[in-house]
Amino acid sequence: MKTLPLEFTNRIKVQLGGELESFLRCYERPHYRGLHINTLKYPLAKASELPFELEQAPFAKQGFYLKGEEQGIGRHPLHHAGAFYVQEPSAMYAVTALAPQSGDKVLDLCAAPGGKSMQLAAALEGAGLLWSNEIVPKRANILLSNAERMGVRNAVISSEHPQRLAERLRGFFDKVLVDAPCSGEGMFRREPAAVSEWSSEHVKACALRQLAILQSAAECLREGGVLVYSTCTFSPDENEGVITQFLEENPDFALEAIQANAGRSCGSSAMQRIWPMDVGEGHFVAKLKRNSPNPCVTAPFSFKADSQATELFEACFVNKIYGNVHIHRENALILPKELPELQGLKILRAGVLLGELKKKRIEPAHAVFMASKPQECRRSIDLPMDSLEIAKFLSGEELSAEGTANGWAGVSVQGLVTGFGKVSNGILKNKYPKGLRN
Repeated sequence: MKTLPLEFTNRIKVQLGGELESFLRCYERPHYRGLHINTLKYPLAKASELPFELEQAPFAKQGFYLKGEEQGIGRHPLHHAGAFYVQEPSAMYAVTALAPQSGDKVLDLCAAPGGKSMQLAAALEGAGLLWSNEIVPKRANILLSNAERMGVRNAVISSEHPQRLAERLRGFFDKVLVDAPCSGEGMFRREPAAVSEWSSEHVKACALRQLAILQSAAECLREGGVLVYSTCTFSPDENEGVITQFLEENPDFALEAIQANAGRSCGSSAMQRIWPMDVGEGHFVAKLKRNSPNPCVTAPFSFKADSQATELFEACFVNKIYGNVHIHRENALILPKELPELQGLKILRAGVLLGELKKKRIEPAHAVFMASKPQECRRSIDLPMDSLEIAKFLSGEELSAEGTANGWAGVSVQGLVTGFGKVSNGILKNKYPKGLRN
């Protein structure tokens, strides 16, 4: 790793005092690696059955350290199937602090690449609504891909400016997460390029932007709702300073104690910081509650139903459809029932992509199978995790499907759907997306 900036080190010395040497020694060791279990698809009780050496992390009940030196985890069949999300362990703490409940309406305002959003989705258990926003379109597409892989049914993925969402969704959400863009001091060990990009001027610029984002987030929250602000930096300017200024400008908000206790208190149980010495790369988390009225005036979404799309779902699955079928341009979607009006917003996806309109028919999409379980598929082919067949499927090859009836079929590994294909006379024509193949 590159030498740490002297100005940064001098500030850390003021913050940590006698712990400076302990802090600096952390940079001589490898960074922490981890994953969280996606309980939408994979039971937490089966974490020990994953083929990796894991150790429970203190930041989330579904979070673990990767203790081994495994490489290429992103190519593993269970990763393709959405069993887990690779994530730095201390980054999981913000969602733990927010404590979303099943049925909540939750906004993740700065969501890409999606680790925290996927935690939120699992906590919602398919009920309520998750709105995940990323202002940078390329990063928003990565967010969408992760939501599909993890089988999220009740999400909206957008690429909007935070203030634009605040104008349209005022008072709509029960909980809001702001994992704000920051100077990235907590990534120095993991991403050496962050060291080169650091400067005190950048820290100050980040603080101004963070306060503006936080103001927009506050407008989206209902009375009594909870907001969590987090960064992956140690800077007081970007952390306590932003919160202090926000509270001065918004006296209707108050600090709210974080019930978990995995971080160090920053003068209040509502603000906590994780240092590398605390077995995480570095995070700051603050929790706030809105105590003023903020009536929501958002209209509900108007659905455009389609019988052909419903028939396609019934041809592929045996379970009851879990949302409202809607046709938008060339796409058939299954939309969450608590969806607000979307007109005029930059939406990449709402709900689950059921299929794409091609001439006079609708062909099913990868996403709708990823959001299903093998027992919900009318036809299902289960493949062993270490088999040649699953390796061939994830590479896009055709498979033998002897004994499986003709038609659309889900393909699963270890009981988790990882894609689909079309069976014809004992052969499965592979529909695994080209951009996802090994």
